[in-house]
Amino acid sequence: MKSLDDLLAEGVAGRRVLLRADLNVPLDGQKITDDGRIRAVLPTITALRDAGARVIVFSHLGRPKGAPDPKYSLEPVAQRLDELLGAPVAFATDTVGPQAQEAVAGVGDGGVVLLENLRFNAGETSKDDAARKAFAQELSNFAGQDGAYVDDAFGAVHRKHASVYDLAQLRPAYAGYLVARELDVLRQLTGEPERPYVVVLGGSKVSDKLGVIDALLPKVDTLLIGGGMCFTFLAAQGHGVGDSLLEQEMIDTCKRLLSEGGDKIVLPTDVVLADDFSADANTKVVPADALEDGWKGLDIGPESVRLFSDKLAGAKTVFWNGPMGVFELAPFAEGTRGVAEAVASVDGLTIVGGGDSAAAVRQLGIEESRFGHISTGGGASLEFLEGKELPGVAALEGA
Repeated sequence: MKSLDDLLAEGVAGRRVLLRADLNVPLDGQKITDDGRIRAVLPTITALRDAGARVIVFSHLGRPKGAPDPKYSLEPVAQRLDELLGAPVAFATDTVGPQAQEAVAGVGDGGVVLLENLRFNAGETSKDDAARKAFAQELSNFAGQDGAYVDDAFGAVHRKHASVYDLAQLRPAYAGYLVARELDVLRQLTGEPERPYVVVLGGSKVSDKLGVIDALLPKVDTLLIGGGMCFTFLAAQGHGVGDSLLEQEMIDTCKRLLSEGGDKIVLPTDVVLADDFSADANTKVVPADALEDGWKGLDIGPESVRLFSDKLAGAKTVFWNGPMGVFELAPFAEGTRGVAEAVASVDGLTIVGGGDSAAAVRQLGIEESRFGHISTGGGASLEFLEGKELPGVAALEGA
């Protein structure tokens, strides 16, 4: 796989470089609520600008249906990118149409242009190879005769999309700094991680994490399970879970995992219950085997936080993916906060597996530098750890 440094060594001054970034940030109206993914790609953009490249950035945002939708516009991202770079960022209001063509034609050495949301064009995500390749060719045309392609969108490398998979086969292709760092860190987990190796999994559904549990269970020393998914495991142990989230069809699977994992799998010992899914609900803490009908578990309890923290204390390698509760609501944030603090205190390699976990770190005000690495791609990280081929990575390796 060729790297950004390889491209820079070739020389990029005056050349157009197509940069696939992952700028899929959360928005509240037009306000960006977490700019972590924008910040993550800055080192690659800055290196290209400093070397005199003409940088054409494109990304997706949300899930529009293959047509323009104002609520998914990347315009707020262009404004924030402008602020963070301290340099003008031209914004094209279409993907490959006249506005994009004009913006690309006007970018000078060291300049940056951001194209509108790629998913406004149905070709980006099409299951039809010909339609996808046609859109990739239109993007490729922006590079001119001597342009190159850089993929720094780790959060999208598990998608067989035009800008991730097909475009990498049309131009000289290179891995950006972020993609290279993500792969380097995750390969440490799939190789021979320093032990004890502890994995913390949360989030709502066992079904979303089944593949990674099956892949990691033979490799880890301890697997801590919190979040909504823990209630299906508790049900598999024969406990009632009240009105908590439950995947009935996954109970037998959880029984299998508990049998295979034995003492490796650690579940919460107490739970924060609420009578409503709201910040002003009535709450109480009960043992994990004493959940009541009419109440739902929305966080792990303080005893569970201490238990999980003890299991993490001596770890040398930690991978954490998924919050311990509904951290967005203050009464149910302490489980995630406590576990995050415990992970941050580990004397070893600590990896936060993107998605809601990364959002929680920032929302709860925990210093990001305390972690070894915060991934930008939750789904991509999990699929890599499952051993699946990631189309974007395969395309770069074949370039």
